[in-house]
Amino acid sequence: MSSSTKYFQPEVLSTISRLELRARQVVEGFVNGLHKSPYKGFSVEFANHRAYVSGDDIRHIDWRVYGKADRFFIKEYEEETNLRTHLLLDCSGSMAYPQHPGTRRMTKWDYAATLAASLAHLLVYQQDGVGLTLFDNQVRQQLPVSTNRTSLHTLSEVIESHTPENKTDLKVLFQQLAGSVPHRGMVVILSDLLTDLENVINGLQRLRYDKHDVIVLHVLDQDELEFPFADRTLFEGMEELDLEVLTDPQSLRTSYLQLLAEFVGKIRGACLNVRIDYALISTAERLDVALTKFLATRMHRRRVRA
Repeated sequence: MSSSTKYFQPEVLSTISRLELRARQVVEGFVNGLHKSPYKGFSVEFANHRAYVSGDDIRHIDWRVYGKADRFFIKEYEEETNLRTHLLLDCSGSMAYPQHPGTRRMTKWDYAATLAASLAHLLVYQQDGVGLTLFDNQVRQQLPVSTNRTSLHTLSEVIESHTPENKTDLKVLFQQLAGSVPHRGMVVILSDLLTDLENVINGLQRLRYDKHDVIVLHVLDQDELEFPFADRTLFEGMEELDLEVLTDPQSLRTSYLQLLAEFVGKIRGACLNVRIDYALISTAERLDVALTKFLATRMHRRRVRA
């Protein structure tokens, strides 16, 4: 498919094409990330049905079920894909930062969405399956896991149709995922994580308890990481719309950076404690550089542990 849409950037896709994203565990009896089922050539085991979505291969439609239900359902098999990856993309209001009219500066939403699209492209082209979940204070839209290359177009359309808004509530997200992600696989969270810290940590621990291989891509704007404001500034809430604070930012900078370091440290520590790969990514960093660095580091860790 063409990679010319907004979130498929050719320079990023070209840079990461030589890399790979593999799980580091045996999941549901298969060795993840090897692209071919270890049972190739043996009998194919039916797993379940799921609703047909645009882009699915019509060869997998179960016509008997259609005759009974008058709806299209796809047959899924255990050997259809080794690695099943679920991309969880934050579309809450805070992801719209920074809103600077007339500039080409990427918002956290555009940056994270491009990361998600790039990972989806990488996974599908290495013959693995990928699905997408958009969330804020609830799950906004879900795309089922698919290995079909045409599903990338649907993924891009879904992302482009959303505008960041509403509050973040990861507790609700993790509660819903507990029932909707039945297969142990890979879960990639792309978010600024600006919500209740306890809910974040508890949710990540729950995903690991369910035997998922979890990756956290913590996307923050350069302003949030460096707090460069000098003049008297009016700060407005992006999720608390009635919140406004007029203050001298220089008097807050030291305390702010200290609290940010503690916040990031607690999330990173919680991830390390349960073997979750964590990466803090600044939107000031070139996308291809940030993604290549993360994937290369993960590949190195995987080889060392192996």
